[in-house]
Amino acid sequence: MRRVTRNISLPLSQIRRWPEFGVILAFSTIFIFFSVLAPMFFTIRNLTGIFTIVSELGIMTIGIAFLMIAGEFDLSVSSVYAFAGFIFVTLGNSINSLLALIITLVAAGCIGFLNGTITMRARIPSFIATLGMMMFIRGIMMAITGGRTVAYHGDLIVPTLLTRFIGHGFRPSHVWFVALTVLFSLILTRTRYGNWVFATGGRKEVARSMGVNINRVKLINFIISSLMAGLAGSIAINRFSVANPSFGIGMELEAIASAVIGGTFLTGGHGTIIGAFFGAFLMGTIRIGLIMVGAPAYWYMAFVGAIVIIAATINIKLRRLEM
Repeated sequence: MRRVTRNISLPLSQIRRWPEFGVILAFSTIFIFFSVLAPMFFTIRNLTGIFTIVSELGIMTIGIAFLMIAGEFDLSVSSVYAFAGFIFVTLGNSINSLLALIITLVAAGCIGFLNGTITMRARIPSFIATLGMMMFIRGIMMAITGGRTVAYHGDLIVPTLLTRFIGHGFRPSHVWFVALTVLFSLILTRTRYGNWVFATGGRKEVARSMGVNINRVKLINFIISSLMAGLAGSIAINRFSVANPSFGIGMELEAIASAVIGGTFLTGGHGTIIGAFFGAFLMGTIRIGLIMVGAPAYWYMAFVGAIVIIAATINIKLRRLEM
């Protein structure tokens, strides 16, 4: 009898040490909660609707989590999200949409390169550098467009690749989100570069002594963060077929919250892409769930704030168990 108990308790103790444990537990609890309160919540149509919202937030969260693990922040992603939409619509209305998407992603990557360069060369906190970039990009868009909405009238190549329905409410963006989650999770956990990312965010001096170019790792991750934000913005624009300079306001905080809920430490050196995946799903589940139970919209941020605190507390305790 004792042998059976040991065999069961060992896996459970290991599961508790997973960085994703807290967010999976929270997601399961919230999902069951809304499924009980709102009978229509657990339907294919509603679940695919959640998946659509989560895909855009989640793709941005992947980039944010990757950068946060390296010990930096990017508050400009929400502005890059909206900026990418305007670039794509402006170009896509006059040239091939696939070429427009490529140019859009290159432009987004350049913003990430600029963020990283300013942070590394000027030696100012990335929080300040990217906050300034966020305000600069948003202000420029407002000044140029006057706050007006621009409609997309281009071809259907990119919309088909990113957002057109593929059956039962599922969209290509769902596949992109899952594929990118798997890809970046493998990069983070199975490659030398992933080890460099963890070392850069957690043990800089050790990383330097091992020959890791910390500034280069951070610069690459800034570019990845902006690329993911640009892709998420392109997906959103193709779903709505319009671009507006106000799109994505506050989304940077939702992405950071999703990463933190998923087990990424604000201090860097710890986190997972799978955790970020579930963190984004938790955010989307709360947003749609509150609407379906008839709760006022402002309860969303209250729920998210409480869960961020709880998840961060759980993650810290789990981290201490590992040490």
